[in-house]
Amino acid sequence: MTIEQRIRTEIASRIQSGEWRPGDRVPFEHELVARYGCSRATVSKALGALAKAGLIERRRKAGSFVAQPQVHSAVLEIPDLAQLIEARGETYRWEKTVSRPGRATDSDFPQPFLWVEGIHFEGGHPFALERRAISLLSVPEAEHEDFAQIAPGTWLLRHIPWTSARHRIRAIPADRHDADPLDLPSGSACLELSRTTWRAGELITSSRQLFPGDRFDLVAEFKPSAHVN
Repeated sequence: MTIEQRIRTEIASRIQSGEWRPGDRVPFEHELVARYGCSRATVSKALGALAKAGLIERRRKAGSFVAQPQVHSAVLEIPDLAQLIEARGETYRWEKTVSRPGRATDSDFPQPFLWVEGIHFEGGHPFALERRAISLLSVPEAEHEDFAQIAPGTWLLRHIPWTSARHRIRAIPADRHDADPLDLPSGSACLELSRTTWRAGELITSSRQLFPGDRFDLVAEFKPSAHVN
C-alpha cells in the first residue's frame, strides 16, 4: 500500500466509523505531511480523492472538513448471496473454479488484478455464476487468499467496505460458456448483474453475476414523494 493509499484509507475509516463527524476538521496538510513523512503533493492527492468520493469538503484557505453525508435514493440493494440464501433457510455453498492473477493489458480492468470465477449454490443447485476482478493495487492482501472456502464478494464486504458503487442489470440469453456451469440449456433466459465498487475514489472490484431467470427476483420498495403526483 502506498502512502497516498494509506492516508486515504485511514481518513476514510475514521469518517465511516463515526470517529470524525460531519463538520469536523481534517488535519491540515502540513500536519499530515509531518505525520506520514511524505510530500505535500502526496497529501493533496489523497485529500483530492477523498473529496471526489464525497467524504470530505476542501475549503480554500480554511482546510478540509468531513462532508455532510449525501442523500441518495436506493433503487436496488444487492445483498451478500451467502446471507440471502441462508436467510431463506437453504444450504449455501461456494465453489471456486478459477483464481489467477491478471494484468491490465489482458482485459478492460485498468489495474493489475486477481481474477476469480465460481458458482454460488443454493440447496445443491447452481444459484449464480460469478466472475470477478479484484484490484491488487487497492487490495494487495487478496493475492494471498485462495477463495476456496469463501466467495470473493463476501470476503471483500468483511475486509474492504465500499463507499460507492455502480450497477448494471439486464436480461440476456446464456451462451454455452455461461449456461454449462449453471446446468442450463444454451440460450436460457438469465439475469445479469454487473457491479463496480470503489472505496474513497479508489477502484476495488468489478464483478459479473449471472442468475437463471427463475432463481432470483429483484425487489425494491418505494414510497411516493411529496413532489410527485
